[in-house]
Amino acid sequence: MNVPKVPREMGRLDGKVIVLSAAAQGIGRACAIAFGKEGARVIATDINEEKLKELEQYSGIETKVLDVTQKVQVEMLAKDIENIDVLFNCAGFVHHGTILDCEDKDWDFTMNLNVRSMYLMIKAFLPKMLTQKSGHIINMSSVASSIKGVVNRCAYSSSKAAVIGLTKSVAADFIEQGIVCNCVCPGTVDTPSLRDRIQARPNPQQALKDFLGRQKTGRMATAEEVAHLCVYLASDESAYVTGKEFIIDGGWSL
Repeated sequence: MNVPKVPREMGRLDGKVIVLSAAAQGIGRACAIAFGKEGARVIATDINEEKLKELEQYSGIETKVLDVTQKVQVEMLAKDIENIDVLFNCAGFVHHGTILDCEDKDWDFTMNLNVRSMYLMIKAFLPKMLTQKSGHIINMSSVASSIKGVVNRCAYSSSKAAVIGLTKSVAADFIEQGIVCNCVCPGTVDTPSLRDRIQARPNPQQALKDFLGRQKTGRMATAEEVAHLCVYLASDESAYVTGKEFIIDGGWSL
């Protein structure tokens, strides 16, 4: 007796081409894996070639080394990719300190990586989306921004507030051409970069307690929890949502 085959369940991102930055670890890595599992063709980029190559074991993911602060590299990548459905700008840097602790070089580096890189990526890839009259852009912001004042996060919060402004501007300018643009605003997420920053503090144990103490849930978010939200924002299910900050912070901003 011939038993009919059960058709493969369609992924929420089947057939979509997704380009994302900072994919080698943390939230970017979790999102790349989640996008691939949902059927997307994922072009994962990062400056860390060694860590980035670890993603090639997952279905649907191809990797490209990219420094998102370098205009020529960004434009070359965009030239090599014929079409794109989703652009996820995830690259960022957290500077610790008040405005008095922030040197010119710290401010410039933060703004260059956290904001200018998104400007470069959007400007390079948006024309392709406009040609096809559709596209989703996701920008990584933070609760530490215009949403909530956070101690010792002057440069970082300023940059992430700028990301929110950039997101709303792009959303407003291109809403009639089929483009949606949103940003994700996490609270404290347990990532390798956070662990490195904790270990770099004079008293790592106290630093960890401080991070946990500000989370009303008593724990940090996982990168995978943030990835679930990003899958929604990359999917057609979010087509009617644009120009919004999606807060995922375990109640920290309450």
